[in-house]
Amino acid sequence: MKVLVTGAAGRIGRAVYVRLAREHEVTGLDRTPASTVDLAGDLGDPFLLRRAVRDVDAVVHTAALHAPHVGLNTDAEFERVNVHSTTLLAQIAANAGVRRFVFTSTTALYGAASRQATRAVWVDESLAPQPTTIYHRSKIAAEHALAGLAREGLCVTALRMSRCFPEPAPLMAAYRLHRGVDARDVADAHALALRRDTPGLQRYIVSGAPPFEEDDVEELLRDAPAVLRRRAPALVADFAARGWPLPRSIDRVYAPFAAMQSLGWQPRYGYSEVLQMLDADSSEVLPPKTAAPALR
Repeated sequence: MKVLVTGAAGRIGRAVYVRLAREHEVTGLDRTPASTVDLAGDLGDPFLLRRAVRDVDAVVHTAALHAPHVGLNTDAEFERVNVHSTTLLAQIAANAGVRRFVFTSTTALYGAASRQATRAVWVDESLAPQPTTIYHRSKIAAEHALAGLAREGLCVTALRMSRCFPEPAPLMAAYRLHRGVDARDVADAHALALRRDTPGLQRYIVSGAPPFEEDDVEELLRDAPAVLRRRAPALVADFAARGWPLPRSIDRVYAPFAAMQSLGWQPRYGYSEVLQMLDADSSEVLPPKTAAPALR
């Protein structure tokens, strides 16, 4: 297929571009020049978008403002980039005959719904979002806009991906069990989503495969080390060997099982990959004592 990837200079956009280029003809679009960018310009430019979707079979839309941009960009700019530009791109693509649209969404949009006082929250696609920031609200609004176009015949897949950026190694490794994912696994999910050809909107959570069960949720919040010793003994041993403390409490588990079943997706890069990258001095993981980024 001929595939347009927006946000191709970004972390996920680059990973998706590289993954899709193995089997498709890919064009990358971003306002920032990069080796994976073939068309440079703003998503709000309808002339650029009409050129970008010409003769394209599918669009993968990763471009967006993200959580770290909250407070640095106005709410109006979030609306322009994340909602209006997404809607404009999808409309222009549909008018040009594009039938498949993969939208990179986020598990962050669950907001307050992913936190409870008495137990960890088992987060799947049935959980209703409770947004708390403009970032959350803008991603939900974009999904709603795409749902309208999906009712008119566009095949839309929204991939709600979890945390996927360099963090201190102990945090990043533990997160791979319940609220983190590798960029390469995200790219694989996008590649599989392109195979969907049924009109309508389908949402999937994309996160590392958790070793936990739903019955663990109360104990995860109260005594995560006890659950980890039972469900993830290899991680417990690796943390002990490195002198790292286990997380005392786990407040949520993102459950990607619908994507695994419906898309045939299988996350390949778990916590052990984080340790290997740390030992290899990869810039994909931060040293243990590095301060974690502040996200809302």
